Amino acid sequence: MIYIFLLVGLAMILIGANFLTDAASAVATRFRISQLVIGLTIVAFGTSAPELVVSVTSAVKGISDMSIGNVVGSNLFNTTMIVGVTAMVAPITVQRNTVRAEIPLCILASCVLLFLSMDVWALLPVSAPNMLSRTDGFILLSFLAIFMSYTFSIARENTDTSVKGFTQKIHPIWKDIVLLVLGFALLIYGGDLFVNNASKIARSWGVSDAMIGLTLVAVGTSLPELATSVVAALKKNPELAIGNAIGSNLMNIFLVLGVSASVKPLSLGKIESVDLWYLICVSFVLFFVSFILGHRRILRREGALLVLLYLGYIVYKIARI
Repeated sequence: MIYIFLLVGLAMILIGANFLTDAASAVATRFRISQLVIGLTIVAFGTSAPELVVSVTSAVKGISDMSIGNVVGSNLFNTTMIVGVTAMVAPITVQRNTVRAEIPLCILASCVLLFLSMDVWALLPVSAPNMLSRTDGFILLSFLAIFMSYTFSIARENTDTSVKGFTQKIHPIWKDIVLLVLGFALLIYGGDLFVNNASKIARSWGVSDAMIGLTLVAVGTSLPELATSVVAALKKNPELAIGNAIGSNLMNIFLVLGVSASVKPLSLGKIESVDLWYLICVSFVLFFVSFILGHRRILRREGALLVLLYLGYIVYKIARI
């Protein structure tokens, strides 16, 4: 039954995020907020809502290594599997700004996470646990503010203020309110159900919450992005995949971990420095294949390489159990 409850919890999270995003976008439209602002804020938040709910719920319940593992695992999945599988379906053309700014910013975010969480490197007692403190959470949220400012400045330079692939549905006001309330309820209850049963699965398998967070939970919360990216590739628009992956990675580190650590300090537990270093390495590989090797093109063979990097990581983690 725990597997059924796990799937039910995940479904509630995904449906709740969709309801919340649609309703919030409709309300914003009523107040004449531009489609560009809605896309860069509400829609961007909606794609990270599953990770945010799972990580905050895990933090509140004291399962902090699942909270961090969810983000690290999701970012690894985004960088390797989402971009890799999409490139195998259809080669990806990478925008100049993505190569010059957004992928390096993603690498920086991963480095910041490593620096803030590895307290044993600091001038602290050797016994000091690796953790993200509330101060670290505020620092990550400060980076989020900088990232959002950069995003809006880039957007203002684009004369097309629409958001590609984003369509707005206008509902009666009462329906928007119902969807908002229902979306929040599904997110909260679904997150609680998902985290509780993921933790039970970890105990039944005899593995750590961190391992479940890095793998099962991370893949589950990233499936919508994978499905969206593959569908975009089949519709001859694979470029959406890399923007989707990079944007999600930045929101996961700056927003999800920023909020989670601000709510309650997060101990890394069984999350190792090698997991964070691997995240940095695959980000560099993405930069290498998209710029240096592919001249802003990610071909099928490079996509296959990214997929193999993820599978290799999973094999390594299983071998360590």
